[in-house]
Formats: sequence, C-alpha cells, structure tokens
Amino acid sequence: MFYIVGLGLCDEKDITVRGLEAVKGSSRVYLEAYTSILMVQKERLEAFYGKELIIADRDMVETQSDDILKDADKEDVSLLVVGDPYGATTHTDIVLRARSLNIPTRVIHNASIMNAVGACGLQLYNFGQTVSLVFFTETWKPDSFYDRIKENADLGMHTLVLLDIKVKEQSEENLARGRKIYEPPRYMSIPQAVSQLIEIEEKRQSGTLKADSTLAIALSRVGGGPEERIVAGTLEELLAQPPEVYGEPLHSLVIVGKRLHHLEVEYAESFAVNRETWRDVASRVYGCALD
Repeated sequence: MFYIVGLGLCDEKDITVRGLEAVKGSSRVYLEAYTSILMVQKERLEAFYGKELIIADRDMVETQSDDILKDADKEDVSLLVVGDPYGATTHTDIVLRARSLNIPTRVIHNASIMNAVGACGLQLYNFGQTVSLVFFTETWKPDSFYDRIKENADLGMHTLVLLDIKVKEQSEENLARGRKIYEPPRYMSIPQAVSQLIEIEEKRQSGTLKADSTLAIALSRVGGGPEERIVAGTLEELLAQPPEVYGEPLHSLVIVGKRLHHLEVEYAESFAVNRETWRDVASRVYGCALD
C-alpha cells in the first residue's frame, strides 16, 4: 500500500492516529520537503514516529517518483506531506502514477491552511479561488494572480494568497551550467507580498487592490500556538509594519471581499493594526452595517 499522510500545520504531534499507524507500519517513509515546511526539524519527527525519514525533494517527487513507489505493491510505503495531501497538485500526480502502476493507495487527511485560515475570523464559505504569489525578479513579474483576485472581488469573495517559498532552488547561472549548487531557502514575507500586490495594482489600475481601502489579513504559523500571528488592516497599513510583527514563516495573506459580514469584522477587529480604521473601511468602503 502507498500512503500519502498529511502531517497538519505545526509539529510532530499533529499527525492523526490513523496516519501514525500507517507510518509505523511502513518499510520506507519519505518526507516531502518543498511544497511547505513544518515548524520542527526532521529529527523531532523521527523521534516521535520511531522511523527514519527519507527527504523527498522536488527532483525526487516530480521526476523520480518510481523510486518512492518501488515495491509499494508488496509492502507499505508512506509519503509524509505538510498540511493535507491534496493541498498541492504534485501529490495528485503521484497518486495517479501509483494507480497507473496498479499500486493500492490510501490518502490520510489532516488540517491545512485551506481550512485553518478560518482562524482569522473570516467564514470559509465566503472564500473564492486561492492564488499563489511568486517572488518577482527584475525580468519576471507574472500577474495572472490579479485576474483571479479580481474575479473573487467582483463576487464579493475573500481570496487566500499563498506566498512563495524557495527550497533547494538553483540560480539561473548554476541551472544553465548544470551545477547542483542550491540557493539558501527563502520565504516570502508579508511586506514583500503586499508590495508586489500594490505594484501590480499600479500597473492594472482596476481598483481591486487599492492600498488605502482594501482590507487584508496576514497570517503566519497558523495552528502553532504561541507562534501564531494574525494581523489585520488595509494593505497600506500592513506594508508599513516591521517584518517582525508577522512572526516566522510560513506566511499567508487574505484579501477581504466585499461580501463582508459584521461578525467577520468584529472577530478580525481584535487583530487590527488600528481598530478605528478597520471598522471605518469595513463600513464606508465595504458597506458592512456595524453598530
């Protein structure tokens, strides 16, 4: 059996009982380590699970999946995934690969940012399409995410923006020269993300992401107890905050939609940079009826 096991969002104790049983019964256990990260080191996972973990980087998961799936039709093999297994298309692809090889598969779910984002007070059924925001370069500034945010905004829906991470990435020069030299890990911060959103708004000028009148909520380490950070405000206010306000990565950002309920406003107000501004923009710009 080939298991894909969700690990949840925080540490070694977030795994489900069913997931832990699958891990303990597996002859090989891989830890997927590039679509997201946990808040603890691999060694803590190994100590808790009682198993040695094999790091599965991008190359292994995307181009060497046969190595992971080897003998999974005869013995149990597990692939551990931060969050929920279906939070990334890569994991769907490896399930399809296993099925094509007639390997039985089982997915064991867990919490992910896709549902834990509700911690900010916004109601999950008011969210539209989720988008990813990548690091811009001098020559590459993709802006297709803006169209998805605008589509959501036109329907009054909130948008979850997943911020880029770079793990085991090569520079353009090393890639061109075929050198297996990797850059240090990078995680997009909230100020950088907001800056990029505003840059594209200035280019598009549809008013979807106006800095002084678009409400947003920044989240980091959701589910991480004392390490969790949630900060709400206008894009302009979030951009002005020092990076340390947002805590350690990983970070996510929610663009608040106009179909905003007064309970959402009141719940998220406790996270606001400025409560008066938060309520004023929610009432004046978003048309939310507040007492």
